Amino acid sequence: MGANHSREDLELSDSDAENYEEQSDQEEAEEEEENYHDAKDRSSERRPQTPSSLDQVEAKLKALQLKYPSSDQNPNLKNAVKLYLHIGGNTPIAKWVVSEKLTSYSFVKTSRIDGDNDEDEDGDDDEEGGDSWWFLKVSSKIRVKVSTEAQLKTFGDQRRVDFVSKGVWAMKFYSDEDYKGFVAKFQECLFENTYGVEATEENKVKLYGKDFIGWLKPETLDDSMWEDADDAFSKSPSSETPVRASHDLREEFEEVANGGIQSLALGALDNSFLVGDSGIQVVKNFAHGIQGKGVCVNFDGGDYRSGSSMAHSTPRKALLMKAETNMLLMSPMNGGKPHSKGLHQLDIETGRIVTEWKFEKDGTDITMRDVTNESKGAQLDPSGSTFLGLDDNRLCRWDMRDRKGMVQNLANASTPVLNWTQGHQFSRGTNFQCFATTGDGSIVVGSLDGKIRLYSINSMRQAKTAFPGLGSPITHVDVTFDGKWILGTTDTYLILICTLFTDKDGKTKNGFSGRMGNRISAPRLLKLNPLDSHLAGVNNKFRNAQFSWVTENGKQERHLVATVGKFSVIWNFLQVKNSSHECYRNQDGLKSCYCYKIVLKDDSIVDSRFMHEKFAVTDSPEAPLVIATPMKVSSFSISSRR
Repeated sequence: MGANHSREDLELSDSDAENYEEQSDQEEAEEEEENYHDAKDRSSERRPQTPSSLDQVEAKLKALQLKYPSSDQNPNLKNAVKLYLHIGGNTPIAKWVVSEKLTSYSFVKTSRIDGDNDEDEDGDDDEEGGDSWWFLKVSSKIRVKVSTEAQLKTFGDQRRVDFVSKGVWAMKFYSDEDYKGFVAKFQECLFENTYGVEATEENKVKLYGKDFIGWLKPETLDDSMWEDADDAFSKSPSSETPVRASHDLREEFEEVANGGIQSLALGALDNSFLVGDSGIQVVKNFAHGIQGKGVCVNFDGGDYRSGSSMAHSTPRKALLMKAETNMLLMSPMNGGKPHSKGLHQLDIETGRIVTEWKFEKDGTDITMRDVTNESKGAQLDPSGSTFLGLDDNRLCRWDMRDRKGMVQNLANASTPVLNWTQGHQFSRGTNFQCFATTGDGSIVVGSLDGKIRLYSINSMRQAKTAFPGLGSPITHVDVTFDGKWILGTTDTYLILICTLFTDKDGKTKNGFSGRMGNRISAPRLLKLNPLDSHLAGVNNKFRNAQFSWVTENGKQERHLVATVGKFSVIWNFLQVKNSSHECYRNQDGLKSCYCYKIVLKDDSIVDSRFMHEKFAVTDSPEAPLVIATPMKVSSFSISSRR
């Protein structure tokens, strides 16, 4: 299955306005979903343009001579707008139709999430003592909570905003003043809904701090670090051209898994591994992807010690170690939480669980919610015996050797205890969620409150830099090998942060090695456009966004990939960093990139990852992309069109 792209940015036309018969929101959503999958089945005959053609579509939009009613045709209606509805999903017949030629919008604060009897004007009608939120109402058709889930996309040059509310809608305003007023009010309501306080300057400084207040006013910040990094990459002799319009994503292999796949463990050497309900399937690494070898380690086939929890819980996390000859498997406890009291060590060469480790500190059992390698390339170290652990309020290093530096005796009948060698247990609620490491072992940690903390290789006690985030929980985080870029995943967007800054001596450093102070650049957001977000489904969220995989100094990651439901979404990293990229023109607020490729699968995607960069062939700018669904794993290569 190849890549496709939505047709959201089509010309807004009035030609169908008179003949358009209105349907309910639910009927529209069902029709779009049906059309979308019908179009996917016909994609070989009538494939929409790929994401790389979005620049052409945007250029066409800018060339349109859109006609707006003159002021004397516009009645004295407060907050007047023209309302459009997108129909046809992602099919070749997709189009915008006029829903209402003249209507109005209002922002209403209410505690009735599903109610329909709110005030029809801006105001506060919340019930005393209860929680309340701002909603956007348009005519009698739209009532949507002001949040990032609305996926508001702005088009300043067209005085237009697109958004999602049981369908995909567009509003066009009659003047620049009306447009700017709406965007400003939406941002104020979004701030209050996110943080629970009014969007005053005092509250903004309190939440973001003086050093990061510029994130709310990105036009006041210096973007030169993005440009410097962009130039350094483009001038690097080892850099190659990332995915462009002249490149296709081509499916090379598709393997049927032995059981329901839960996670991927990609290797940089000979093999990769599919962790499923019944066991671990070994697959072979090739230049065009991964293929099965027919070897499987079964969890219920006697390959574990008596009484092992492996027989009762599928591992959620698989971590390769010791030159990829060993694997650490962590299974969650009961109750649906990700935390675990220990992990299992699998000897890949023998296919047996050689020991079960227990997490303990000062004689007391503790839990971990995640583990990761010491550094980006640590799994290739044949002598590696340490790894990092993360819990809600803990960050630590575990050692599989005893305090004298000798490997523990695994023949002991009692469960061996891992040695806590370094770390910190925070007294206050940090609510850590996820973490990742750079090439030198620096650590980035994402939190429930949206904060992203950077720890140097020397200390886990105090972060060198703490980014405030934008209010949405960070569910996954990744960092480039050189530590210059951080990619955070939230449910509705990805946040890309540049850690570079110039210190008082004029030297360029990153936020892991020094305190950035107010010498920071504004982050950039990576989003789905409203149509793709709608087609992905209400309950489908961004998951596991990652950079492509390099483990050497001087090599540069070239792409970013994330999963949303049945979508695997790929961004060109160089394009995202380019401040003059056409996608950023006429936007309001933080720069948001909507230029991507989508690979659509028939089932929900478990994970999407690029293989190690050494598997990139000569005619490709990138290593193969591996996409796993519960029952299949597919490999896509990026190749030049012929």
